[in-house]
Amino acid sequence: MIHTLSWVQAAVLGVSYLALGVGCVPGWQMNRATIALVSAAILIALNTLTLDEAWQAIDAHTIVFLLSMMVVNAYLSYAGFFKLALLYLLRFTRSPLGLLGVLTVGTGVLSAFFLNDTLALVSTPLTVQLTRSLRLNPVPYLLAIAGATNIGSVATLSGNPQNILVGSFSGISYSTFAQALLPVAAVGLVLQVGWLWLLYPDVRSLHPCPPPSLPRFRAYRPVLIKTLIVTGLLLTAFVVGFPLAESSLLAAAALLVTRRIKPQRVLQQVDWSLLVMFSGLFILTRCVQELNLLAGLTPWIAHPAGLLAVTAIVSNLISNVPAVLLLQGGIPPEATQSWLLLAAGSTLAGNLTLFGAVANLITVEAAMAAKCRLSFWQHLRFGLPLTLMTLILTYVWLVLR
Repeated sequence: MIHTLSWVQAAVLGVSYLALGVGCVPGWQMNRATIALVSAAILIALNTLTLDEAWQAIDAHTIVFLLSMMVVNAYLSYAGFFKLALLYLLRFTRSPLGLLGVLTVGTGVLSAFFLNDTLALVSTPLTVQLTRSLRLNPVPYLLAIAGATNIGSVATLSGNPQNILVGSFSGISYSTFAQALLPVAAVGLVLQVGWLWLLYPDVRSLHPCPPPSLPRFRAYRPVLIKTLIVTGLLLTAFVVGFPLAESSLLAAAALLVTRRIKPQRVLQQVDWSLLVMFSGLFILTRCVQELNLLAGLTPWIAHPAGLLAVTAIVSNLISNVPAVLLLQGGIPPEATQSWLLLAAGSTLAGNLTLFGAVANLITVEAAMAAKCRLSFWQHLRFGLPLTLMTLILTYVWLVLR
């Protein structure tokens, strides 16, 4: 009976991760958040974990850090910081190649410090409007945004959700993480520009285009000033070595004390579904550990090349956040190199296909809203070689040097 129950529990986990990889359940109104939550409930009912054990499996530091950074991002977005920064950068060049470089570097740098999904959402409509006003093909520039949000975010612990997870599990400091992976992000952005230069001859020109009709934009100065001060102090706290979750929570609390923005507007920008998905995934991961289902992957994870390859493959099968949660149990807390490989591999693998990262999907959806199409094959032609190049770069930099 116990043996049969174990098989049932393993089957539920298998179906759960398959559904998480697809992102939905055909015929049912379910997304990744509800899939994770329903799966966790079934596994608790099957006595894989008790409710108390499931609750303890949820990492409070990760949830608090992610929630707080979402609040900070929401205030930066409402204050107009992201659009203002991108519009300012676009004043430096009007040539097709210069525009490609500015969008890549600007989006990459911003993604290093703030959650990359926000950057994809803000920069895509602006890029479509800009390329149309300059009569340029928008596809290479949209690919530049999609790729740069992933590559740039690999540089710091606050760049994306999977890095936040790695920081919580490993205890690696913000500055140590950045020192290790900032060079990978910087060289990766250069490789991206070079690859797009080869793929799209139209972007090679250095001749200035006619002055673009940039959109009018108004920043909310008092909110912007306060938010920039709080964000600057937060990033300083990260670099100095203060606890990530506590520092970001205090920053979010400082921003929420305001007379200018209704709290409903800010809280609507928090991705509650992502937080629910994280909580459910923590429970699923604990169930996987209880049933010892990853024993076959242990020899692969123990080797740097195997860990990087497994991370990239699993990230594209079930998405990068579930992949990190699934694989982290096989990495000792003191194995800094392995944690860095896990973070970089799961993030850079997001460029492999259009469905490899949420930022890619946000770019596509935002482009479609602006009546601009970015196809799966256009992205694969760009993303597959770029992913292989950046993964090789990561291995050489972290393991062979």
